[in-house]
Amino acid sequence: MKFLHCLAIASIALAAPVTAKAPSRAVAEAVAAADRPADARDLDSSRKPAEVLDWLGLKPGMKVADLISGTGYWAEIMAHAVGPKGEVTAYEPNQFYNDEKGAALWAGIAARTPRVRLVRYPFEAFAPPASTFDAALINLSYHDLYWESEKYKIPRTDPDAYVRALYAAMKPGGVVGVIDHVGAPGDTRATVKNLHRIDPAVVRADFERAGFRLAGTSKLLANPADDHSKLVFDAAIRGKTDRFMMKFVKPR
Repeated sequence: MKFLHCLAIASIALAAPVTAKAPSRAVAEAVAAADRPADARDLDSSRKPAEVLDWLGLKPGMKVADLISGTGYWAEIMAHAVGPKGEVTAYEPNQFYNDEKGAALWAGIAARTPRVRLVRYPFEAFAPPASTFDAALINLSYHDLYWESEKYKIPRTDPDAYVRALYAAMKPGGVVGVIDHVGAPGDTRATVKNLHRIDPAVVRADFERAGFRLAGTSKLLANPADDHSKLVFDAAIRGKTDRFMMKFVKPR
C-alpha cells in the first residue's frame, strides 16, 4: 500500500498568494461533482482543490497528468474540470496501490470518470510520451523521488532524470504544479527518509535545472504553526502540515 506522501518549505520566500476571486465555473463544478466519494470530499478543506486548480490555470479541453496519483483524488477532480474534450492520465508506480484494495479503488474511479487513464510504471523508470500535456500536478509526492525503501521496493532513483522526462512530456507553455510538505535545508535524502519533507529550494533547483521556469508560488496551503522537524505523519500535524505550492512553466 502506498506510503502517504508529504513535504515542506523553508529556504525560499513563497510569494503571490492566491487571491480571493472565485474559481472558474469548470473547476468549481468539478469539485462539487455529485459522484465524488465522501472520503475524497473530506480532504477538500485541507487541500483546497478549487483554489489550487484555478491557480494552476486548469481549463476544459486540456490534457493533464496527475503524477504519482495515489488514491486518484486529483485525477478525478481534474477529469471533471477538463470535460469531455479533455483527458487525464494518472501515473502510479507499480510499487504503490498494487493490492486488491488499490485495484478496487481504481476500478471505482474508472467507472465514475472514464476520462481518467491509469498508467502503471516502475517507480524508477518514468517515461511519459513527449510533448503530450498542457498541465501536470504532483501533490505531496515529489519528495518521494529522494526516498529509498527496501520494504516498499523503492530503489535509489535520480530526481533529475524524472524531471527531465517530465519536461519532455510537457507541451511548450505547459504548466506543472508542485505541492509538498516544507522541510528545512540540509541533507535532502535524510530529511525525506526521516520526515517525508523537502526543502522548497531543492525542488526549485531541480525543475530549473531541467529547463522549467518558476512562474509563481503561493502560500495558500501554508501553516506557520507547523514544526518542520516533525514527521508529517505525527498526529499533532498530520493533514495540517506547512505546504508550499510552486508553478513551473516549460518555455515556448
